[in-house]
Amino acid sequence: MRLMNIARLAAIVLLGVLPQRATAQFTTYTDLASFLAATTGAGTDTFDDLSLIDVTTSPMVRTAGSFSYTATVNTTDFVGAGAPDDRWLSANTATDIITFSGFSPGVRGVGGLFFGSDDFAAFRAGSSIILSVFTMSGSSTRTVMDATLASFLGFVADADIVSFTVESVQPIDGTLAWPTVNNLVLANVVPEPTTWLLMVTGVGMLVLIATHRRSTRR
Repeated sequence: MRLMNIARLAAIVLLGVLPQRATAQFTTYTDLASFLAATTGAGTDTFDDLSLIDVTTSPMVRTAGSFSYTATVNTTDFVGAGAPDDRWLSANTATDIITFSGFSPGVRGVGGLFFGSDDFAAFRAGSSIILSVFTMSGSSTRTVMDATLASFLGFVADADIVSFTVESVQPIDGTLAWPTVNNLVLANVVPEPTTWLLMVTGVGMLVLIATHRRSTRR
């Protein structure tokens, strides 16, 4: 009985020290190297298989490494932008919002290159892009100002990512900027060492309790 009480007390203490988060936590990265250092199993969708200038029906089911996802736009379809040797994913209407969702289980990191393109499906300098990431318990939004072809932004969440949106801020000069994505990266996150230790301790306590119960029934 004493062993049982000790095990129960340890389990209660364990639950008390485990992180209790009511809302989602997000970390933002502005370079690919830092994003990859904080994640594991990263896979990239380069979009180089898209037909240049041709319209592609929304939604699309695609993969980034071992992860699958669905890409949609809210009113029209997609169009392949960029150049023959480096193609990008863009909406066919400038005001459309590109949404990535339907991720494989375990996707907790999402990033890529985000910028605007013009009506010739080429890079548009000076555009700004709004990026939003959502989990079941929260969201985070960032704006990439004066985006370039190398404007990386990545989010890492403490829970599975449900959706990720990309939209363009329309220029005040009357011209248009289409939301455009290149090299979308999806990844998982390795638990912190302390989290692993707590998980192992918790499992050990449960095994100890179950073993003691079996022994007392004999």
